Order: sequence, then structure tokens, then C-alpha cells
Amino acid sequence: MSTEQTREATTQRSRWWEEACAGFVATIPMTFFMLSTQRMLPRGQRYDLPPEMITRELARRTHLRLRLTKKQLLAATLFSHFGYGTAIGALYRPLKRRTPLPAPIKGTLFGLLIWLVSYLGLLPLLKIPASAQQEPGRRNLMMILAHVVWGSTLGTLAALPWPSHTRK
Repeated sequence: MSTEQTREATTQRSRWWEEACAGFVATIPMTFFMLSTQRMLPRGQRYDLPPEMITRELARRTHLRLRLTKKQLLAATLFSHFGYGTAIGALYRPLKRRTPLPAPIKGTLFGLLIWLVSYLGLLPLLKIPASAQQEPGRRNLMMILAHVVWGSTLGTLAALPWPSHTRK
């Protein structure tokens, strides 16, 4: 492999990593948004947020729920929520490169796409209770807006100039 090919491969890996990092960081304001807006829901809708519901259900299916304390479940929830935000952030690059829109708008569209795929596709397919069809309208709105927060933050961060880690 030539030096130029090696440099290009390294650059592509670092760019993938940039979107993954942006996805991780974007999960922070998303999480704060969900926690703060959950308090504004009607009393009967203030139950666990979807990341915890999903983690609990997956733990139950793998028989881990019987062994997890509440603190361990919350730690697993944070780990999986940030892991999902990071992994999905890494998939942002094709939209980022092919869509001629301002970065926050591209990110918002991506966030909405992720909500659609996750809450109307993946969760119902896996029969996980947090799917959009099983949630009240206000909770769905909260989660849609949380994905707008995540996506717009992701788009903004991914558009920033990142320091280069390659030597010339």
C-alpha cells in the first residue's frame, strides 16, 4: 500500500471516529432534554424513559434482570444509551456528505430518521414495549424532540473542523 493510500485510509478512519464522538457528545443534551421534559408530562406518563425500558426488557430476555440491582440497571441503561448514540452517530457520514443543507438541519433530519427507524421499526420488530405504537402521544413527542436535539447537536459537531491526527 502506498503512503498516499495509507494516509487516505487513516483519514477515513479518523473521520468515522469524529462522527462517532459527535454522536456520543450529542447524547448528553438529548439525555438532559429527556430527563427535564419527562417532568412536564402528565403524572401517569412520567414512568421510565425508553432507554431504561429497552435495557430492562433486553436484560429480562437474557435473564440478567434477575441479577441486576436498580443501580446496575441504570448504569447499563446509560452505557447502552450512549453506546447507541455513538454507534448511530458513526453512520451519519453518508448523509453529511451527500445532503447540501446546513449542518444542524442535516443532523435534525438524521435524528428524525433514527427515531422513525428505531421507534416505528426496530422496537416493534423486537416487540419491545417502548415502541411508538405503545406510547402516548406526548411521550412520543418528547422522544421525537429528543432526537431533534440529538440530531441537530450531532450535525453541528460533525461539521466542526477536527484536529488532524495524520502527519504529512
